[in-house]
Amino acid sequence: MLFNSFIFLIFLAAVIPVYYALPRDWRKYFLIIASYFFYGYWDWRFCTLLLISTVVDYYVARFMDRADNPTRRKLLLISSIIVNLGILASFKYFQFFVDSISPVAGIFGGNLDYLHLNIILPIGISFYTFQTMAYTIDVYRKKIKPAESFVDFSLFVSFFPQLVAGPIERAGHLLPQIRMMNKPTREQVNTGIMLIALGMFKKVMIGDTSGKIVDNIFANPGFYKSDELLAALILFSIQIYADFSGYSSIARGTARLFGIELMRNFEQPYLSTSVSEFWKRWHISLSTWLKDYLYIPLGGNRKGEIRTYINIMITMVLGGLWHGANWTFVIWGGINGVFLCINRLISGSKKKLVQFSYKTPTGLLLFISKAAFVFALITFARIFFRAPTIEEAFFIINKLFFWETGEFVWIFIRITTIYLFIVYLMDLIEYYTKRHAFLVKLKSIPARYAILTGLAVVTLLYMFQSEPNPFIYFQF
Repeated sequence: MLFNSFIFLIFLAAVIPVYYALPRDWRKYFLIIASYFFYGYWDWRFCTLLLISTVVDYYVARFMDRADNPTRRKLLLISSIIVNLGILASFKYFQFFVDSISPVAGIFGGNLDYLHLNIILPIGISFYTFQTMAYTIDVYRKKIKPAESFVDFSLFVSFFPQLVAGPIERAGHLLPQIRMMNKPTREQVNTGIMLIALGMFKKVMIGDTSGKIVDNIFANPGFYKSDELLAALILFSIQIYADFSGYSSIARGTARLFGIELMRNFEQPYLSTSVSEFWKRWHISLSTWLKDYLYIPLGGNRKGEIRTYINIMITMVLGGLWHGANWTFVIWGGINGVFLCINRLISGSKKKLVQFSYKTPTGLLLFISKAAFVFALITFARIFFRAPTIEEAFFIINKLFFWETGEFVWIFIRITTIYLFIVYLMDLIEYYTKRHAFLVKLKSIPARYAILTGLAVVTLLYMFQSEPNPFIYFQF
Protein backbone atom coordinates (compact mmCIF):
# COMPACT_ATOMS: atom_id res chain seq x y z
CA MET A 1 0.00 0.00 0.00
CA LEU A 2 1.51 3.30 -1.10
CA PHE A 3 1.49 6.27 1.26
CA ASN A 4 0.84 8.55 -1.72
CA SER A 5 -2.41 6.84 -2.66
CA PHE A 6 -6.03 7.41 -1.78
CA ILE A 7 -6.36 3.82 -0.57
CA PHE A 8 -3.80 4.58 2.15
CA LEU A 9 -5.65 7.73 3.21
CA ILE A 10 -8.85 5.67 3.45
CA PHE A 11 -6.96 2.94 5.34
CA LEU A 12 -5.56 5.47 7.82
CA ALA A 13 -8.92 7.20 8.26
CA ALA A 14 -10.46 3.82 9.11
CA VAL A 15 -7.69 2.47 11.37
CA ILE A 16 -7.26 5.46 13.69
CA PRO A 17 -10.87 5.79 14.97
CA VAL A 18 -11.28 2.01 15.31
CA TYR A 19 -7.97 1.79 17.18
CA TYR A 20 -9.02 4.36 19.78
CA ALA A 21 -12.58 3.04 20.02
CA LEU A 22 -11.32 -0.40 21.05
CA PRO A 23 -10.58 -1.30 24.68
CA ARG A 24 -6.93 -0.61 25.53
CA ASP A 25 -6.07 -4.33 25.80
CA TRP A 26 -7.20 -4.96 22.23
CA ARG A 27 -5.48 -2.06 20.52
CA LYS A 28 -2.12 -3.72 19.93
CA TYR A 29 -3.77 -6.79 18.43
CA PHE A 30 -5.78 -4.59 16.09
CA LEU A 31 -2.70 -2.61 15.07
CA ILE A 32 -0.82 -5.84 14.26
CA ILE A 33 -3.74 -7.00 12.09
CA ALA A 34 -3.86 -3.59 10.39
CA SER A 35 -0.09 -3.71 9.79
CA TYR A 36 -0.28 -7.18 8.23
CA PHE A 37 -3.17 -6.01 6.06
CA PHE A 38 -1.08 -3.00 5.02
CA TYR A 39 1.87 -5.24 4.11
CA GLY A 40 -0.23 -7.99 2.54
CA TYR A 41 -2.04 -5.50 0.31
CA TRP A 42 0.71 -6.09 -2.31
CA ASP A 43 0.91 -9.86 -1.90
CA TRP A 44 -0.48 -11.63 1.17
CA ARG A 45 1.98 -14.54 0.75
CA PHE A 46 4.89 -12.36 1.90
CA CYS A 47 3.24 -11.94 5.31
CA THR A 48 4.64 -15.42 5.99
CA LEU A 49 8.21 -14.10 5.72
CA LEU A 50 7.39 -11.31 8.14
CA LEU A 51 5.93 -13.83 10.58
CA ILE A 52 8.97 -16.14 10.28
CA SER A 53 11.38 -13.32 11.13
CA THR A 54 9.17 -12.32 14.05
CA VAL A 55 8.85 -15.83 15.55
CA VAL A 56 12.51 -16.79 15.04
CA ASP A 57 14.00 -13.63 16.50
CA TYR A 58 11.56 -13.43 19.40
CA TYR A 59 12.38 -16.93 20.63
CA VAL A 60 16.08 -16.74 19.79
CA ALA A 61 16.38 -13.61 21.92
CA ARG A 62 14.46 -15.23 24.78
CA PHE A 63 16.63 -18.37 24.72
CA MET A 64 19.77 -16.27 24.39
CA ASP A 65 18.89 -14.24 27.47
CA ARG A 66 18.44 -17.40 29.54
CA ALA A 67 21.60 -19.10 28.29
CA ASP A 68 24.67 -18.86 30.50
CA ASN A 69 26.98 -20.69 28.11
CA PRO A 70 28.74 -18.17 25.77
CA THR A 71 28.98 -20.78 23.02
CA ARG A 72 25.25 -21.47 23.17
CA ARG A 73 24.51 -17.74 23.06
CA LYS A 74 26.72 -17.34 20.01
CA LEU A 75 25.13 -20.31 18.24
CA LEU A 76 21.68 -18.84 18.87
CA LEU A 77 22.79 -15.50 17.43
CA ILE A 78 24.28 -17.22 14.39
CA SER A 79 21.03 -19.13 13.83
CA SER A 80 19.07 -15.86 13.84
CA ILE A 81 21.49 -14.23 11.40
CA ILE A 82 21.42 -17.28 9.10
CA VAL A 83 17.61 -17.28 8.99
CA ASN A 84 17.36 -13.54 8.33
CA LEU A 85 20.19 -13.31 5.83
CA GLY A 86 19.04 -16.59 4.28
CA ILE A 87 15.60 -15.13 3.58
CA LEU A 88 17.16 -11.92 2.29
CA ALA A 89 19.68 -13.74 0.07
CA SER A 90 17.09 -16.15 -1.33
CA PHE A 91 14.66 -13.47 -2.44
CA LYS A 92 16.99 -10.57 -3.20
CA TYR A 93 20.42 -11.92 -4.16
CA PHE A 94 19.98 -15.47 -5.46
CA GLN A 95 19.51 -14.40 -9.08
CA PHE A 96 22.34 -11.86 -8.77
CA PHE A 97 24.80 -14.53 -7.60
CA VAL A 98 23.68 -16.96 -10.33
CA ASP A 99 24.10 -14.29 -13.02
CA SER A 100 27.53 -13.37 -11.64
CA ILE A 101 28.79 -16.96 -11.52
CA SER A 102 27.30 -18.07 -14.86
CA PRO A 103 30.14 -16.63 -17.03
CA VAL A 104 32.74 -18.40 -14.87
CA ALA A 105 30.80 -21.66 -15.05
CA GLY A 106 30.59 -21.26 -18.84
CA ILE A 107 34.37 -21.17 -19.13
CA PHE A 108 34.49 -24.68 -17.67
CA GLY A 109 31.58 -25.91 -19.77
CA GLY A 110 28.93 -25.49 -17.07
CA ASN A 111 25.42 -24.23 -17.66
CA LEU A 112 23.44 -22.60 -14.86
CA ASP A 113 20.36 -21.69 -16.89
CA TYR A 114 18.27 -24.10 -14.83
CA LEU A 115 18.92 -21.92 -11.77
CA HIS A 116 17.30 -18.85 -13.31
CA LEU A 117 14.10 -18.42 -11.34
CA ASN A 118 11.41 -15.78 -11.52
CA ILE A 119 11.62 -14.62 -7.90
CA ILE A 120 9.51 -11.67 -6.76
CA LEU A 121 11.26 -9.35 -4.31
CA PRO A 122 9.12 -8.80 -1.19
CA ILE A 123 8.73 -5.10 -0.49
CA GLY A 124 10.68 -3.83 2.52
CA ILE A 125 12.48 -7.13 3.18
CA SER A 126 15.85 -5.39 3.63
CA PHE A 127 14.40 -3.02 6.21
CA TYR A 128 12.63 -5.41 8.55
CA THR A 129 15.37 -8.07 8.38
CA PHE A 130 17.96 -5.47 9.42
CA GLN A 131 15.67 -4.28 12.19
CA THR A 132 15.16 -7.74 13.68
CA MET A 133 18.84 -8.63 13.25
CA ALA A 134 19.82 -5.52 15.20
CA TYR A 135 17.44 -6.63 17.94
CA THR A 136 19.02 -10.08 18.38
CA ILE A 137 22.54 -8.63 18.17
CA ASP A 138 21.72 -6.07 20.87
CA VAL A 139 20.29 -8.81 23.09
CA TYR A 140 23.46 -10.86 22.50
CA ARG A 141 25.60 -7.87 23.44
CA LYS A 142 23.39 -7.41 26.53
CA LYS A 143 22.59 -3.85 25.51
CA ILE A 144 18.85 -4.53 25.85
CA LYS A 145 16.63 -7.12 27.49
CA PRO A 146 14.47 -9.27 25.19
CA ALA A 147 10.82 -8.38 24.73
CA GLU A 148 8.64 -10.13 27.29
CA SER A 149 5.50 -9.96 25.18
CA PHE A 150 5.25 -11.64 21.79
CA VAL A 151 2.52 -9.14 20.92
CA ASP A 152 4.84 -6.21 21.64
CA PHE A 153 7.61 -7.73 19.56
CA SER A 154 5.23 -8.55 16.69
CA LEU A 155 4.14 -4.92 16.59
CA PHE A 156 7.78 -3.78 16.78
CA VAL A 157 8.54 -5.77 13.62
CA SER A 158 5.33 -5.07 11.68
CA PHE A 159 4.40 -1.50 12.73
CA PHE A 160 3.07 -0.29 9.38
CA PRO A 161 4.29 3.35 9.27
CA GLN A 162 7.93 2.24 9.07
CA LEU A 163 7.59 -1.36 7.90
CA VAL A 164 8.49 -1.17 4.22
CA ALA A 165 11.07 1.64 4.03
CA GLY A 166 12.17 2.50 7.53
CA PRO A 167 13.47 4.22 9.48
CA ILE A 168 15.27 1.06 10.64
CA GLU A 169 14.36 1.43 14.30
CA ARG A 170 16.36 0.09 17.23
CA ALA A 171 14.53 -2.03 19.76
CA GLY A 172 15.87 0.10 22.62
CA HIS A 173 14.04 3.10 21.20
CA LEU A 174 10.83 1.64 19.78
CA LEU A 175 9.97 -1.34 22.02
CA PRO A 176 9.51 0.70 25.24
CA GLN A 177 7.07 2.98 23.38
CA ILE A 178 5.14 -0.02 22.07
CA ARG A 179 5.05 -1.53 25.53
CA MET A 180 3.39 1.63 26.89
CA MET A 181 1.41 2.71 23.77
CA ASN A 182 0.51 6.03 25.33
CA LYS A 183 -2.13 8.22 23.76
CA PRO A 184 -0.69 10.91 21.51
CA THR A 185 -0.40 14.39 22.92
CA ARG A 186 -2.01 17.32 21.17
CA GLU A 187 1.46 18.42 20.04
CA GLN A 188 2.10 14.95 18.52
CA VAL A 189 -1.20 15.04 16.62
CA ASN A 190 -0.57 18.56 15.30
CA THR A 191 3.01 17.91 14.23
CA GLY A 192 2.05 14.46 12.94
CA ILE A 193 -0.51 15.94 10.56
CA MET A 194 2.03 18.56 9.45
CA LEU A 195 4.69 15.92 8.80
CA ILE A 196 2.24 13.88 6.73
CA ALA A 197 1.22 16.93 4.67
CA LEU A 198 4.82 18.11 4.15
CA GLY A 199 5.98 14.56 3.36
CA MET A 200 3.18 14.11 0.82
CA PHE A 201 4.08 17.43 -0.80
CA LYS A 202 7.75 16.45 -1.02
CA LYS A 203 6.99 13.03 -2.47
CA VAL A 204 4.20 13.95 -4.89
CA MET A 205 4.93 17.52 -5.96
CA ILE A 206 8.75 17.37 -5.94
CA GLY A 207 9.77 13.71 -6.14
CA ASP A 208 7.17 12.44 -8.60
CA THR A 209 7.18 15.47 -10.91
CA SER A 210 10.98 15.61 -11.16
CA GLY A 211 11.00 11.84 -11.50
CA LYS A 212 8.93 11.97 -14.69
CA ILE A 213 11.69 13.97 -16.37
CA VAL A 214 14.37 11.68 -14.97
CA ASP A 215 12.60 8.53 -16.12
CA ASN A 216 12.08 9.86 -19.65
CA ILE A 217 15.73 10.80 -20.09
CA PHE A 218 17.20 7.66 -18.50
CA ALA A 219 14.87 5.47 -20.57
CA ASN A 220 16.71 6.59 -23.73
CA PRO A 221 19.96 8.39 -22.74
CA GLY A 222 21.30 8.12 -26.27
CA PHE A 223 18.62 10.54 -27.50
CA TYR A 224 19.77 13.37 -25.22
CA LYS A 225 22.65 15.82 -25.15
CA SER A 226 25.13 16.34 -22.31
CA ASP A 227 23.30 19.24 -20.67
CA GLU A 228 20.04 17.26 -20.64
CA LEU A 229 21.73 14.23 -19.06
CA LEU A 230 23.35 16.48 -16.45
CA ALA A 231 19.95 18.02 -15.68
CA ALA A 232 18.50 14.50 -15.29
CA LEU A 233 21.26 13.57 -12.82
CA ILE A 234 20.68 16.69 -10.73
CA LEU A 235 16.94 16.10 -10.84
CA PHE A 236 17.49 12.48 -9.76
CA SER A 237 19.32 13.73 -6.67
CA ILE A 238 16.31 15.96 -6.02
CA GLN A 239 13.87 13.12 -6.74
CA ILE A 240 15.45 10.50 -4.49
CA TYR A 241 15.80 12.98 -1.63
CA ALA A 242 12.23 14.28 -1.90
CA ASP A 243 10.94 10.74 -2.37
CA PHE A 244 12.72 9.13 0.58
CA SER A 245 12.69 12.04 3.02
CA GLY A 246 9.03 12.51 2.10
CA TYR A 247 8.37 8.86 2.99
CA SER A 248 10.22 9.26 6.30
CA SER A 249 8.18 12.35 7.17
CA ILE A 250 4.90 10.55 6.40
CA ALA A 251 6.05 7.55 8.46
CA ARG A 252 7.01 9.73 11.43
CA GLY A 253 3.81 11.76 11.17
CA THR A 254 1.61 8.66 10.97
CA ALA A 255 3.40 7.05 13.94
CA ARG A 256 2.80 10.19 16.02
CA LEU A 257 -0.95 9.75 15.56
CA PHE A 258 -0.52 6.55 17.61
CA GLY A 259 1.74 8.23 20.18
CA ILE A 260 4.93 6.73 18.74
CA GLU A 261 8.08 8.75 18.03
CA LEU A 262 10.24 7.37 15.20
CA MET A 263 13.81 8.52 14.70
CA ARG A 264 14.73 11.23 12.21
CA ASN A 265 16.12 9.69 9.04
CA PHE A 266 17.29 12.88 7.31
CA GLU A 267 18.85 16.11 8.57
CA GLN A 268 19.21 18.47 5.60
CA PRO A 269 21.90 16.33 3.87
CA TYR A 270 22.42 18.74 0.98
CA LEU A 271 23.71 21.36 3.40
CA SER A 272 26.68 19.09 4.13
CA THR A 273 30.15 20.49 3.55
CA SER A 274 31.94 17.12 3.47
CA VAL A 275 31.11 13.61 2.27
CA SER A 276 31.51 12.33 5.82
CA GLU A 277 28.96 14.86 7.06
CA PHE A 278 26.60 13.92 4.24
CA TRP A 279 26.46 10.30 5.40
CA LYS A 280 25.72 11.47 8.94
CA ARG A 281 22.69 13.33 7.59
CA TRP A 282 21.43 10.94 4.86
CA HIS A 283 19.40 7.79 5.63
CA ILE A 284 20.62 8.06 9.21
CA SER A 285 19.03 4.80 10.37
CA LEU A 286 20.95 2.78 7.76
CA SER A 287 24.20 4.73 8.16
CA THR A 288 24.22 4.17 11.92
CA TRP A 289 23.20 0.50 11.43
CA LEU A 290 26.17 -0.10 9.12
CA LYS A 291 28.47 1.68 11.55
CA ASP A 292 27.29 -0.18 14.67
CA TYR A 293 26.82 -3.67 13.20
CA LEU A 294 29.42 -3.80 10.43
CA TYR A 295 32.08 -1.07 10.54
CA ILE A 296 32.79 -1.23 14.29
CA PRO A 297 32.76 -5.08 14.48
CA LEU A 298 35.25 -5.09 11.58
CA GLY A 299 37.55 -3.03 13.79
CA GLY A 300 36.42 0.49 12.94
CA ASN A 301 39.33 2.87 13.30
CA ARG A 302 40.94 0.96 16.16
CA LYS A 303 43.42 -1.12 14.13
CA GLY A 304 45.47 1.47 12.30
CA GLU A 305 44.91 3.74 9.33
CA ILE A 306 45.24 1.13 6.57
CA ARG A 307 42.75 -1.19 8.25
CA THR A 308 40.41 1.78 8.82
CA TYR A 309 40.32 2.52 5.08
CA ILE A 310 39.72 -1.15 4.32
CA ASN A 311 36.85 -1.23 6.83
CA ILE A 312 35.32 1.90 5.27
CA MET A 313 35.46 0.32 1.82
CA ILE A 314 33.97 -2.99 2.98
CA THR A 315 31.16 -1.15 4.78
CA MET A 316 30.29 1.07 1.83
CA VAL A 317 30.49 -1.70 -0.77
CA LEU A 318 28.19 -3.92 1.29
CA GLY A 319 25.99 -0.90 1.93
CA GLY A 320 25.78 -0.45 -1.82
CA LEU A 321 24.87 -4.11 -2.28
CA TRP A 322 22.15 -3.72 0.37
CA HIS A 323 20.47 -1.23 -1.96
CA GLY A 324 20.15 -3.63 -4.84
CA ALA A 325 21.31 -6.91 -6.38
CA ASN A 326 23.28 -5.33 -9.19
CA TRP A 327 26.95 -4.56 -9.78
CA THR A 328 25.99 -0.93 -10.36
CA PHE A 329 25.11 -0.63 -6.66
CA VAL A 330 28.40 -2.28 -5.67
CA ILE A 331 30.31 0.28 -7.75
CA TRP A 332 28.18 3.10 -6.32
CA GLY A 333 29.03 1.96 -2.79
CA GLY A 334 32.70 1.64 -3.72
CA ILE A 335 32.83 5.17 -5.16
CA ASN A 336 31.32 6.58 -1.96
CA GLY A 337 33.82 4.51 0.03
CA VAL A 338 36.67 6.13 -1.93
CA PHE A 339 35.17 9.57 -1.29
CA LEU A 340 35.01 8.83 2.47
CA CYS A 341 38.61 7.56 2.51
CA ILE A 342 39.84 10.70 0.73
CA ASN A 343 37.76 12.82 3.10
CA ARG A 344 39.36 11.11 6.09
CA LEU A 345 42.84 11.41 4.59
CA ILE A 346 42.41 15.15 4.11
CA SER A 347 40.46 16.16 7.23
CA GLY A 348 41.10 13.39 9.73
CA SER A 349 38.31 11.87 11.84
CA LYS A 350 36.39 15.03 12.82
CA LYS A 351 32.96 14.07 14.11
CA LYS A 352 31.35 17.44 14.62
CA LEU A 353 28.80 18.45 11.98
CA VAL A 354 29.81 21.68 10.25
CA GLN A 355 27.45 24.50 11.13
CA PHE A 356 25.98 26.72 8.44
CA SER A 357 27.72 30.09 8.60
CA TYR A 358 26.42 33.29 7.03
CA LYS A 359 28.07 35.90 9.27
CA THR A 360 30.58 37.03 6.65
CA PRO A 361 30.46 37.05 2.84
CA THR A 362 33.62 34.93 2.80
CA GLY A 363 32.13 32.37 5.18
CA LEU A 364 28.92 32.19 3.14
CA LEU A 365 30.84 31.77 -0.13
CA LEU A 366 33.04 29.07 1.39
CA PHE A 367 30.00 27.21 2.70
CA ILE A 368 28.19 27.37 -0.65
CA SER A 369 31.32 26.18 -2.48
CA LYS A 370 31.83 23.21 -0.17
CA ALA A 371 28.16 22.21 -0.18
CA ALA A 372 28.01 22.47 -3.98
CA PHE A 373 31.15 20.34 -4.32
CA VAL A 374 29.76 17.62 -2.04
CA PHE A 375 26.46 17.69 -3.93
CA ALA A 376 28.39 17.29 -7.20
CA LEU A 377 30.34 14.29 -5.86
CA ILE A 378 27.22 12.56 -4.51
CA THR A 379 25.33 13.24 -7.74
CA PHE A 380 28.17 11.90 -9.88
CA ALA A 381 28.24 8.65 -7.89
CA ARG A 382 24.50 8.29 -8.42
CA ILE A 383 25.05 7.68 -12.12
CA PHE A 384 25.70 4.08 -11.08
CA PHE A 385 22.78 4.14 -8.63
CA ARG A 386 20.30 5.16 -11.34
CA ALA A 387 21.66 3.47 -14.45
CA PRO A 388 20.35 -0.10 -14.93
CA THR A 389 23.69 -1.41 -16.24
CA ILE A 390 27.39 -0.61 -15.93
CA GLU A 391 27.58 -0.05 -19.70
CA GLU A 392 24.85 2.57 -19.58
CA ALA A 393 26.50 4.31 -16.63
CA PHE A 394 29.79 4.64 -18.52
CA PHE A 395 27.88 5.78 -21.62
CA ILE A 396 26.43 8.66 -19.59
CA ILE A 397 29.83 9.51 -18.10
CA ASN A 398 31.30 9.57 -21.61
CA LYS A 399 28.54 11.93 -22.76
CA LEU A 400 29.27 14.25 -19.84
CA PHE A 401 33.02 14.35 -20.53
CA PHE A 402 32.61 14.91 -24.26
CA TRP A 403 30.18 17.76 -23.93
CA GLU A 404 27.42 18.45 -26.43
CA THR A 405 24.97 21.26 -25.82
CA GLY A 406 21.35 20.73 -26.81
CA GLU A 407 18.83 23.24 -28.07
CA PHE A 408 16.75 23.11 -24.88
CA VAL A 409 19.60 23.98 -22.50
CA TRP A 410 17.91 27.04 -20.99
CA ILE A 411 14.68 25.16 -20.38
CA PHE A 412 16.54 22.50 -18.38
CA ILE A 413 18.52 25.14 -16.49
CA ARG A 414 15.26 26.80 -15.42
CA ILE A 415 13.70 23.46 -14.42
CA THR A 416 16.66 22.30 -12.31
CA THR A 417 17.03 25.76 -10.73
CA ILE A 418 13.38 25.78 -9.63
CA TYR A 419 13.59 22.31 -8.07
CA LEU A 420 16.91 23.07 -6.37
CA PHE A 421 15.49 26.31 -4.99
CA ILE A 422 12.41 24.58 -3.52
CA VAL A 423 14.40 21.78 -1.89
CA TYR A 424 17.11 24.03 -0.47
CA LEU A 425 14.50 26.51 0.78
CA MET A 426 12.70 23.74 2.68
CA ASP A 427 15.99 22.45 4.08
CA LEU A 428 17.07 25.90 5.23
CA ILE A 429 13.72 26.44 6.94
CA GLU A 430 14.09 23.06 8.67
CA TYR A 431 17.66 23.94 9.67
CA TYR A 432 16.82 27.32 11.19
CA THR A 433 13.62 26.23 12.92
CA LYS A 434 15.20 22.93 14.02
CA ARG A 435 11.87 21.31 13.17
CA HIS A 436 10.87 19.05 10.29
CA ALA A 437 7.29 20.11 11.00
CA PHE A 438 8.45 23.71 10.71
CA LEU A 439 4.94 25.11 10.21
CA VAL A 440 4.38 24.70 13.93
CA LYS A 441 6.77 27.61 14.42
CA LEU A 442 4.31 30.02 12.80
CA LYS A 443 2.75 32.06 15.62
CA SER A 444 -0.37 32.80 13.60
CA ILE A 445 -2.55 29.68 13.82
CA PRO A 446 -4.77 30.74 10.86
CA ALA A 447 -1.67 31.27 8.69
CA ARG A 448 -0.25 27.94 9.81
CA TYR A 449 -3.34 25.98 8.82
CA ALA A 450 -3.91 28.03 5.68
CA ILE A 451 -0.47 26.98 4.40
CA LEU A 452 -1.05 23.40 5.53
CA THR A 453 -4.40 23.28 3.76
CA GLY A 454 -2.90 24.80 0.63
CA LEU A 455 -0.15 22.17 0.50
CA ALA A 456 -2.68 19.38 1.06
CA VAL A 457 -5.09 20.65 -1.62
CA VAL A 458 -2.35 21.08 -4.25
CA THR A 459 -1.01 17.59 -3.49
CA LEU A 460 -4.44 15.94 -3.59
CA LEU A 461 -5.33 17.66 -6.85
CA TYR A 462 -2.15 16.31 -8.43
CA MET A 463 -2.87 12.84 -7.03
CA PHE A 464 -6.31 12.92 -8.67
CA GLN A 465 -4.67 13.51 -12.05
CA SER A 466 -1.94 10.86 -11.95
CA GLU A 467 -1.20 7.31 -10.89
CA PRO A 468 0.73 7.04 -7.61
CA ASN A 469 4.44 6.38 -8.16
CA PRO A 470 6.05 3.78 -5.87
CA PHE A 471 8.68 5.05 -3.47
CA ILE A 472 12.19 4.45 -4.82
CA TYR A 473 13.35 2.65 -1.68
CA PHE A 474 10.50 0.12 -1.87
CA GLN A 475 12.69 -1.87 -4.28
CA PHE A 476 15.32 -2.26 -1.57
